[in-house]
Amino acid sequence: MKETDVCKHNQVAWDNQVDQCNRWTKPVDRETTQRAITGDFAIVLTPTKPVPANWFPSLKGSEALCLASAGGQQAPILAAAGARVTVFDNSPRQLDQDRFVADRDGLEMKFVEGDMADLSVFSDESFDFIFHPCSNTFVPKVLPVWQECHGVLRSGGVLMAGFTNPMRYIFDDEREQNGNLEVRYSLPYSDLDHVDEGHIREAINTGKPLEFGHTLEDQIGGQLRVGFMLTGFYQDRFTKSDNDPLSAFFDTFVATRAVKR
Repeated sequence: MKETDVCKHNQVAWDNQVDQCNRWTKPVDRETTQRAITGDFAIVLTPTKPVPANWFPSLKGSEALCLASAGGQQAPILAAAGARVTVFDNSPRQLDQDRFVADRDGLEMKFVEGDMADLSVFSDESFDFIFHPCSNTFVPKVLPVWQECHGVLRSGGVLMAGFTNPMRYIFDDEREQNGNLEVRYSLPYSDLDHVDEGHIREAINTGKPLEFGHTLEDQIGGQLRVGFMLTGFYQDRFTKSDNDPLSAFFDTFVATRAVKR
């Protein structure tokens, strides 16, 4: 499979995840959006830890881009809290989850389908705030994502991003959660480099999303390189109930807050 085919494959894969009730495809309930109207809300960039309240800019009337963040979870909450939200995602079915919440709860939101590495549909300096949860693990190259974010943010705009610690990808067949933590793969990691292996071939044949383990140099250093200033950082991991073997040993996700200088 060529890199150019990854975007389409992962689009279909995430559409399928909606049908399979993946945890990141389940819309929030009405009570959650009603609380957000009063300023009482919590959303995540990574699996479990809520984003610190002091990371958020003033949301009332702000132009917010939920980047590769569809699924009916974060975007409706931000809209209820007063932001003018645009949801941008590669999966039509995921966008439908946000439309469902918007229609149900009377929220005004915009919905745009597209590749997170190409934000040319937006004018430069269109947004005050970008919320980008753990989704760039599904694109082959992450630097274009940071470049595009920098371009569409206004000066002083805030980028919040969550991403996977690349150490998750060095172990043999880790995503099968078989407990085998033998080091096997080098970083940066790409599923495309291992398409002849059984678990990758199964992922392609069964329509699972293809994944990429970007280095911290590209994830964090890449933000700095395109002109962001890092202003916040924390790490996260799955809970015990997720039965993730790696989370017993180290934090497997990272969240950053950055400002366009």
